Amino acid sequence: MAAAAHSRLSSFFRVVIARCGVVAVCYALLVVPSAYFAAQVRQDNSLDRLVTAGDPDYLATRDFERVFGGGEFALLLAEADDPLSPEVITGVDRIERALRDVPHVVANSVLSVFRRAHAGFEPTPEQIDAFRQFATGTDLFRKQGLVSDHSLAIGLTLDVHGSEEREQTLAAIDRAIEASGAGATLALHRLGQPYVNAYLDSTQRSSWRFFVLFVAFVVVLNLLLYRSARTLAAFLITLGVCLAAAVGYIGATGGTLTIVSPMVPMTVLVTATATLVYIHSRFVERPAGAALEAHQVFALTNKFVACTASIFATAVGFAALMVSNIRPIFEMGLWVAVGLVFAWVIVFTLFPALQTLLQTPTQHERRVAGVWFDTFTVWLPRFSYRWRWFLVTTALALSVLGAVALFGAPGLVAPMPVLTDPVQYMDHDSPLYRDIKHLQPVIPGLSITQVWLKGTLGSVSEPGVLTGLHRFQQAVESDPGVGAAIDLTMILRMIRYIGGESDRWPDDPAAVEQLADELEGLVPSEPMLQRFVQPHGLGQTQMTVITRTAEYAEFQRLDESIRRHWRDAVTAEPALGQFEIKMVGLNQLHAKMAQNLVPTLMESFALTMGVIFAAFLVVFRNGTARLMAMIPSIFAILVMFLIMRLTGMQLNIATILIASTVLGTSENDQIHFFYHFLEKRQSGTVEVSLRHTLRIAGRAIFFATLINAGGFLAFGLADLPPMRQFGVLAALAFVLSMLADFTALPAALWILFRARPDEEPGA
Repeated sequence: MAAAAHSRLSSFFRVVIARCGVVAVCYALLVVPSAYFAAQVRQDNSLDRLVTAGDPDYLATRDFERVFGGGEFALLLAEADDPLSPEVITGVDRIERALRDVPHVVANSVLSVFRRAHAGFEPTPEQIDAFRQFATGTDLFRKQGLVSDHSLAIGLTLDVHGSEEREQTLAAIDRAIEASGAGATLALHRLGQPYVNAYLDSTQRSSWRFFVLFVAFVVVLNLLLYRSARTLAAFLITLGVCLAAAVGYIGATGGTLTIVSPMVPMTVLVTATATLVYIHSRFVERPAGAALEAHQVFALTNKFVACTASIFATAVGFAALMVSNIRPIFEMGLWVAVGLVFAWVIVFTLFPALQTLLQTPTQHERRVAGVWFDTFTVWLPRFSYRWRWFLVTTALALSVLGAVALFGAPGLVAPMPVLTDPVQYMDHDSPLYRDIKHLQPVIPGLSITQVWLKGTLGSVSEPGVLTGLHRFQQAVESDPGVGAAIDLTMILRMIRYIGGESDRWPDDPAAVEQLADELEGLVPSEPMLQRFVQPHGLGQTQMTVITRTAEYAEFQRLDESIRRHWRDAVTAEPALGQFEIKMVGLNQLHAKMAQNLVPTLMESFALTMGVIFAAFLVVFRNGTARLMAMIPSIFAILVMFLIMRLTGMQLNIATILIASTVLGTSENDQIHFFYHFLEKRQSGTVEVSLRHTLRIAGRAIFFATLINAGGFLAFGLADLPPMRQFGVLAALAFVLSMLADFTALPAALWILFRARPDEEPGA
């Protein structure tokens, strides 16, 4: 049966070679629609893309926004030694006036509150003095971060949907600031989630650089290895078609690229290039006297099983990411798996046709590089035997240390933390990052959590409820982790202050009852109230809690603290017991999604290992090979995590993908290694089998690793630190895997087979 399958495969490749022109024309026709759909793909790196639309917390946040309105919150902060000087007040006034005509933007500041209270504002000396007294006569504005000892701020609410609308709105804000003329005179800082999202979007526009560098790397390596322009052309055309097909599929299915999406085409290109190296390296090793066409069919047939198994292992490894409920990770797994299926078809059809059409030379026409590898294949088996115990124990020890670095050791080492703060994804030298860090002591925070209180019809306007909500607000605001807590009662206090009364919550029950009676009439006329109480029915209200919280564990502590304060408030004021409390907001949702990377990717990693091992059951009949084929990849991954821990790196949305990426991609080398080792082991000794393996696959493993490492190392030039770390660490892991292929793996084979080197001739 195997012989029949081999014969059918050989017949297929003969047809491909004989009809090489037809194959090339078919692909030329297919590239046109692929390129069209690839051009339709859009980029959206906003943090919302991390969220799965069906997540319960996401649905709750959307329900909340339908009641109270949604939007992204930003801050324009004018920094000055005297923020209430005439120059600063006049400049902020000009900016606010200019922002009135910007669509999708609502501005709010101390000045806008003063303007409503006094039927307008003109920057005359008298009104500036009145404004200074108004801004400093209460601590309500200071608690909200709208005024401080060194800043005067404008809060912005942006009703935007998608990266394109956000970019247009932020550009319109910048134009309004420039038109006001105040931007040149004020030390104005732009802060908040919209600016972080816009920064993340802008960095990915330069992702084309990664592919330019990769192509340059392929060109140089190809010319050095095969020394043929025709071979280079065959490689580049094949890779171009693979790229068009993979990205065209994304466009045809309506996909949108995200912060991790550049890994999709890069993984397809790297895997396809490594496969081409394996196939063509076998092709150029044409024996003297062998017919070119017959040898080409032999090379394709000989490498078909190993290359198919390696591509299948990589595709399954990424398909396992589809267990994730994080949208970019799910999409990445699907897109890479589909792209690799396309690459598999293209590599075994278009590339052989191009080899024939372009008449790519073999070693008889053009001597290939790496002749030194022949000497290496003779030296390495005996070296690995001599040092077998040292090599194996060192690899095991480093792997154990890597596992401890990742998972921790009870009572000794904590597990590696996961970075969930999106601000830390930014380049630490960028102006926006420096502004955020510089102004953190000035503002109450940029992280917003909404406490959603759902009661019955009219329950919010009950006097006892209002008093209880005030006590709850005071308790939350006094929490050390909270910068500000803005709710209905704070807005009512502000309205009292605007009306010339005290900004304190009234102690007189009659005054509270009067506020409750007036509330229903105030809501339609006060935009500030409409953000904090359900406009119709007065059955729901919310508190906006502003903090510097960024990591998931901090959000958990905040959640527990707010719920504790709520229980205390209900005990003190039983009228609050009719309300259901729920925490919503995109900031903690982003942190939750990032934190969920660990269990979902551990699950996908385990699934990848299981499927790859199952593939080995089919490819390799030898039980030892099935177990050992994964050793170099596991060693490389664990040592990479050890290096991360020693250098202070953290897991994030990019670096946490390295395990699945390296396991799926580096298994190619082990499959080719064991395929040829067992091919020779049927009739030869361990030493003879190792030399055969190194001669047939060793050179290809070496250069394929250079391609893998070089391709991902291009991400080292990314603007985002997580992507830079991913590129460097992935390249390092590929090199470590190759080192294990040539050291620990043959050393372990000597030990497991209990073999010794062959006797020297004449001994």
